[in-house]
Amino acid sequence: MKKTKQDEPASDVDQAADEARKQEFFGKTGRIKLEYPFEEKPEPGEVIEVAPGILWVAMPLPIKGLDWINLWLIEEEDGWALVDTAMNMDETRSYWETVFENHLKGKPITKVIGTHLHPDHIGLAGWITRKYDCDLWMTRSEYIMCRMLIGDTGKPAPPEGVDFFAKSGWTSEMLDHYRNRFGFFGKMVWAMPESFRRLQDNDRLEIGGREWRVIVGTGHSPEHACLYCEERNVLISGDQLLPRISSNVSVYPTEPEADPLSDWLDSCAKLMEEVPKDVLVLPAHNKPFKGAHPRLKGLIDGHQRQLERLWQRLKEPASAVDVFGTLFFRKIGQGDYFTATGEAVAHLNYLYARGRISRELKDGVWIYEAIT
Repeated sequence: MKKTKQDEPASDVDQAADEARKQEFFGKTGRIKLEYPFEEKPEPGEVIEVAPGILWVAMPLPIKGLDWINLWLIEEEDGWALVDTAMNMDETRSYWETVFENHLKGKPITKVIGTHLHPDHIGLAGWITRKYDCDLWMTRSEYIMCRMLIGDTGKPAPPEGVDFFAKSGWTSEMLDHYRNRFGFFGKMVWAMPESFRRLQDNDRLEIGGREWRVIVGTGHSPEHACLYCEERNVLISGDQLLPRISSNVSVYPTEPEADPLSDWLDSCAKLMEEVPKDVLVLPAHNKPFKGAHPRLKGLIDGHQRQLERLWQRLKEPASAVDVFGTLFFRKIGQGDYFTATGEAVAHLNYLYARGRISRELKDGVWIYEAIT
């Protein structure tokens, strides 16, 4: 495979350019300053109480740039509700056994709530619900999509998927990498429960004697459920609101003409209306924080700046792969091509849907160009 610029080691000049793009994304004042009430995260197998009756658990992840995921236990009279579960790994199950034995006061898990379908969130839902004979609570779209992706395990890569990435500008070597890894999703998820309890936007759940309201967001995943408790002024945000990174928003081969970035931006604006400024946010990644409104506004404004910069770049025709350097703050290696391509196409589809760019199939690759 011919080396592309994205595959080369970053030089000092490259790093300076990346930092400049970060500053542009977050605005002239740089990163928004947020308040982090907790200096340290819990060690695997340990817990930290972040509010009365709410425990923070952190489990390791084998994901570049995401070293751990946050899970949340909410105490009930007869047990504990668990929000998200971590990925299906031997060491994670071992850490959970330590938590169950040492930190639950001898009480069982009463329900498992999945914010969304990604394996780091739902990977052990089947194991825990079977262990405690309790229900999984999820939105319908997330549950069905998760079951569908698990069903791909062991199947060959579909021609539609190969076609999607070929049209995005992938080389034959990258397409072979996709074929070899297709169906990997199911290997990260314990067998899902065969039934679930449905969550919908604005549902009210009584957990631990307090009301938690479901706030659904879209864009990062089909029907992502956040949980907001007004009495505690706490938002369990999953991946819908993170303090230090912008959640991946991607187009996938199953729906190549989708416009998830519109959904994502609308969901950020919705969340600003649904929760107060001083809410304590319990995110899936990084540490709990306060400053939800400026963070959400920063995400919206940052993506709009990204879109404008992309439009300027497309005054010279380019493929999805060609614009990686415009959209991302770091070099994109082979292991990141899948998510980077999905996010690049999401930004391109956003502009294309609004008539700001054109596209033409040239030698089997979509080439985009700004309409001036």
